This record gives sequence, C-alpha cells and structure tokens, in this order.
Amino acid sequence: MLEGIIRDSMTKQATKTLRREGYLIANIYGKGLENISAAFKRNEFIKFLRNKETLAFDVNLSGNVLKVVVQEYQKCPLTSELLHVDLMVAQAGVKTSYKIPVKTTGIAKGLKNKGLLMIHTKRVPVKCTIENLPNNITLDVTNLDTGDNILIRDLTLPENIDCFLDPRVPVVGVIKAK
Repeated sequence: MLEGIIRDSMTKQATKTLRREGYLIANIYGKGLENISAAFKRNEFIKFLRNKETLAFDVNLSGNVLKVVVQEYQKCPLTSELLHVDLMVAQAGVKTSYKIPVKTTGIAKGLKNKGLLMIHTKRVPVKCTIENLPNNITLDVTNLDTGDNILIRDLTLPENIDCFLDPRVPVVGVIKAK
C-alpha cells in the first residue's frame, strides 16, 4: 500500500517546498467526493507504480484508505521528471472513464519485410465499472504484414465495457520503413 500525506497549504511556496523535499503533488477526486490534495514521496510512488499488478491500487492518507486509478500525470518537458499526478477514486458500481493499456504479443511477419511495429493508441479509453475493468488489452500481432492495422472495431472487449473512440482508429499497425 502506498503511503501519502494530505497537503494543508495550497500556496505556490508550499508546493515548491514539498517538491524540493522529494514529494510528488497529487490530486485525488471522485464522483460525489470532495477533492483531496495530497503528496507522495516521488521515488516510492514510481517504484510502487512499476510493480503494481492491477490498474487500481490502494493509497493510505493519514489512516484513510482509498482505491485509486491514475488518470493523468505531468512531466517536466526538460528533465522528464514527474511533477504532478491526478488520481481518481475507483468507486464500486459507478460507471466511469478509464484508460486501459495496450500490450502486444508475438512478432509481426511484416518486420521481416522491413516494416516497423507502431502502437498508435497506447491506452484505450473505455467506460465501465471498476469490477469489470481489465488490467490490459493484449493483442496478437503475429499475422500483421506491412500496411496492416488492428483497429478499435477489431478489439474484443467484454460485454459491460464501452469504448467511445471512432471504430476506424488504429491501435497497432506495421508501417513500411524508409
């Protein structure tokens, strides 16, 4: 479980001080809940996210345990250092928007024909309840040749999951290398 602190002051100076001390600024929100301004130790947060098994994970804020999902994050454009993260509380039975990561398996046969495998959509936005949320979308790319794509309409999503992207949007494809 990830440990964090609730921020008392929202001033620019307090935020700068927390960042200097190695904290990552976070906003936690949810449907019908009051927003919580929090901070996590940056290194602990990154290690925890790399090792987590599911999309939703637990955080402990001064004794209050919440199940959250990463919605958005901001990085410094120069150093690529993580600056800010938005966490949404995953409430049971409430349909909300999530972004499911795309993973590929196999080696595309188009790679032998001087092609490059491109993942066009790294995270697919869906709307569902937390109980029905898959951890990832796994696509088999072994049959993709140069110029072939897997589109949103080709994905097989479970019953209770709705994807609102245009069905013609490519998810994975093999392009011809120049």
